[in-house]
Amino acid sequence: MNIKNKVVGNIDTKLKIQRIIGDVKGSKGTPTVIFFGGIHGNELAGVKALQKVYTVMVEKEIPLVGNFYAISGNIQAIEKNERFVDVDLNRIWTKDALANTTNTNFTEYNERTSIYKVIKEIVAIEAGPFYFIDLHTTSSETNPFITISDSLNNRKFSNVFAMPTVLGIEEYLEGPLLTFINEFGHVALGFEAGQHYNETSIDNCVAFIWLALEASGCIAKSEIEKYDFHKHYLSFFNDVQDFYEIKYKYQIGKQERFAMLDGFTNFETITKHQKLAISNGSIVGSPMEGKIFMPLYQQQGDDGFFIITRIPRFWLYLSILVRTLKLYHVLRILPGIKQDNRDTYTLIVNPKTARFLTTQIFHLFGFRKKSIQNNRWYFTRRDRKINAFI
Repeated sequence: MNIKNKVVGNIDTKLKIQRIIGDVKGSKGTPTVIFFGGIHGNELAGVKALQKVYTVMVEKEIPLVGNFYAISGNIQAIEKNERFVDVDLNRIWTKDALANTTNTNFTEYNERTSIYKVIKEIVAIEAGPFYFIDLHTTSSETNPFITISDSLNNRKFSNVFAMPTVLGIEEYLEGPLLTFINEFGHVALGFEAGQHYNETSIDNCVAFIWLALEASGCIAKSEIEKYDFHKHYLSFFNDVQDFYEIKYKYQIGKQERFAMLDGFTNFETITKHQKLAISNGSIVGSPMEGKIFMPLYQQQGDDGFFIITRIPRFWLYLSILVRTLKLYHVLRILPGIKQDNRDTYTLIVNPKTARFLTTQIFHLFGFRKKSIQNNRWYFTRRDRKINAFI
């Protein structure tokens, strides 16, 4: 990988792009902030925004304390303006999948290998702390929001920004990039800028990139032109910063003919039994009240919609106390729960003997439901020490 300053031209759906959109090394070399754009090939706002920010950095010679990297995602899908070519690149980031180097039949496996080599090299040559930020857009209309795995370091960083934050989406998705990065203890945050083809989404990404660089300590506020504008611009969309958790996901089957009903927008309040979509000619109603989240209005993808609910502030503060005091160790001595010998961060739970402990309690202690195997639940702790990438 040749890491050097290079300004690329205007990016459109037909332009061939490089893996490294640009990078700038700062005076002290820490922290290191790594942005991804175009992990989904039809989400070009992040790619365009990174190109714009990088160009400003170079042309105005903005001094950095830390390091800035802008990485393009699914290059072949970007060139086709499609979400993916063969498989979703944001669903194949697991340790087991990465260890399997023999499968190169799918375009996205090769893309993932290329991206991973870049990440490993950056982490090897630069100093931490590392901040990984993945820029996305949605198929439905939405105000900007943040998604994180609910670790305390992620929550602390996301709390800087005045916009809704959705916790725990990784429980409902298999193999996202940021979930994989979180396994190594780094701050990893997803920013959803708006609808795919809305020009405002590019502006939202630009504003967020500058704010994230300042919040991480990579760039001084005084060095960012229009800093106050960027801050108030994003704050304009959201009067109150609330934290939400996902309560339900509608999974689209392989042969299912699914279509959302028109007009739903992110964070719109819905009622129980409200008509949301059509599946194989039948109405799909909401199983609960809440807010609809990321309704699917594109051809590719199998996440029909999510339903989220607001997390009370008391619950958030209690979770901080519980995790800071490391009370999660108490869980190991409860009946029906044992330590996974293969992973010190994972507990194996017997649902019959531990049914009095709900998933919400495990969330309080900082665990996510990772998988169900052999009629056992596997819960993995989100708060981790920094470890080297495999």
